[in-house]
Amino acid sequence: MCGIIGFTGEKKVSADMLMEGLKRLEYRGYDSAGIAWQVRSKVRIRKRAGKVDELWAELPQNLELIAGVAHTRWATHGEPTDANAHPQTDQTGDIVVVHNGIIDNFTELKADLVARGHTFTSDTDTEVLAHLIGDHCGNGTPLEDGVRAALRRIEGTYGIAVMRSGDAGKIVAARQGSPLIVGIGEDGSFVASDSVAMAGRATRVVHLQDGDIAVLTARDHQIQRISGGDGPTPTPHWSALDVVPSMLDKRGYPHFMLKEIMEQPEALENAFRGRIVREFGTAKLGGLHMEPRDFLEIDRVRLLGCGTSYMAGSVGARMIGDLARVETTCEYAPEYRYSNPIVRKNALFFAISQSGETSDTIMAMREVQRKGGKVLGVVNRVASTIARETGAGIYIHAGFEYAVASTKTMLNTMMTLFLFALLLGRMRDLSYTRGKQLIEELERLPDKIRRVLELRGEFREAAEHFEASENFYYMGRGYSFPIAMEGALKLKEIAYVHAEGYSAAEMKHGPIALINERFASVIVIPRDSVFARSFANLQEVRARKGPTLSITTGRADELMPFSDQVIVLPETDEILVPFLTTVAVQLFAYEFAALRGCPIDQPKNLAKSVTVE
Repeated sequence: MCGIIGFTGEKKVSADMLMEGLKRLEYRGYDSAGIAWQVRSKVRIRKRAGKVDELWAELPQNLELIAGVAHTRWATHGEPTDANAHPQTDQTGDIVVVHNGIIDNFTELKADLVARGHTFTSDTDTEVLAHLIGDHCGNGTPLEDGVRAALRRIEGTYGIAVMRSGDAGKIVAARQGSPLIVGIGEDGSFVASDSVAMAGRATRVVHLQDGDIAVLTARDHQIQRISGGDGPTPTPHWSALDVVPSMLDKRGYPHFMLKEIMEQPEALENAFRGRIVREFGTAKLGGLHMEPRDFLEIDRVRLLGCGTSYMAGSVGARMIGDLARVETTCEYAPEYRYSNPIVRKNALFFAISQSGETSDTIMAMREVQRKGGKVLGVVNRVASTIARETGAGIYIHAGFEYAVASTKTMLNTMMTLFLFALLLGRMRDLSYTRGKQLIEELERLPDKIRRVLELRGEFREAAEHFEASENFYYMGRGYSFPIAMEGALKLKEIAYVHAEGYSAAEMKHGPIALINERFASVIVIPRDSVFARSFANLQEVRARKGPTLSITTGRADELMPFSDQVIVLPETDEILVPFLTTVAVQLFAYEFAALRGCPIDQPKNLAKSVTVE
């Protein structure tokens, strides 16, 4: 969730290079920032609560360095204060550490260190690690050996970068459960928690695996194992850096989120391009690495995800059930992991994560694998942990997504799951005629989404109408239920308004008690097989004077007497309606947040990728 960028090279470079990398990591979410740099053999530190720009303004002008590490912190242990910002140091001030992750046993370790005379200046778990490293670095011990010894006492997760006064140009990095990438470029060697920080600087990268330790110097880079010993040294798998600086351009839009909303028609085309087989009314997904017989043996499917990935999975579960007639559910990954899951022989699991680094989903995936289950990945990052550890799955091809609130990811994840449902269905009971019909309508979707995007002015008017509302229900039935949950999530994330997503069928079982003239409702009510029931729910809300925004397809005449605002989307097949209604709830949330002047791309307390439990 935090951000790390480090550099070492043979020649001095401007500190702006690190600060620019840190600035690119803002999208991950943070509340404080800091930098440590080496000039000759000395290490200097500046850090503070607040934004990267504020820290940058405090640095000496024209600052140059031979090596440095910088960090954005998202508070876990200790409030977001100057003292708790990273880098953290050991007792002597010679060891400097930046850290992503959580040290589970830091309380016991800290108590032991205090008993031995150590004093602490922060509330962080990271400072404990810095002290441990310092303890193991005496008597001329190489920094990497001190780091290795300290990490053997750590329980929890970490992605770290460490420097030491006197070790000019050396950075030691290590990973366990928190992403870390080593990069090589013309200026020198880099380490970062996200490749975006190195865009335009590094040309080749290697993703560290759990248990790896990297030693970077001005002239060399080595990747070893934390366990040490006489075992084989890992063979790094270098690849070209897949992020370029142009991806970080808003291209004239006021926010990255709006830019990414508007990119969705093209992103969706990328998700199904080359994956549909018109002549057989089916799809092809080579990344699954499955034979036809494997598909026929599947008797249940479980989708694992968190947040927007869970919402997309909930839509996908219904698609798979409807088209393939296979029992399918979507599970909250952290709850599933701790439920002692039952893993059947012919069950197929999907781990869904935009980044491929979501800690809760990774741990649920590993629990299923430990019990012998087959897990496939649904991710947007090719070299991510989920992609590597599953070895098979579906890339969603959403392209780079910078805003914390996911948009393209939702649509493209639903699309990949739809393609899987189509493929599995055609191997079972789904007719060629129905498959061909779905493909034809699928190919019309991007243009229909463009028509939804043209309604932005109507969503702005709706936002203006509901601007004073502080409470929202989002309601829908069938395929619209997960979209209602996603709409509520988006409004919470970027507009800081209380919103809850419900099945409209659940309204009379409690939620209706809160409906009044000050409690607004967004009804996702396309003209589908459950329209009549949803229409009854809309009337019940209106009977209690509840303000309502209705999002529908086809025509508005029936809904207008019971709605403050009605927005009409294009018609499509019922199973594909979520692609249109998802864009609709995104646009409403965006316009509502923009009207309120909220920091849309970097909402408070949130991170793009949740890499700690």
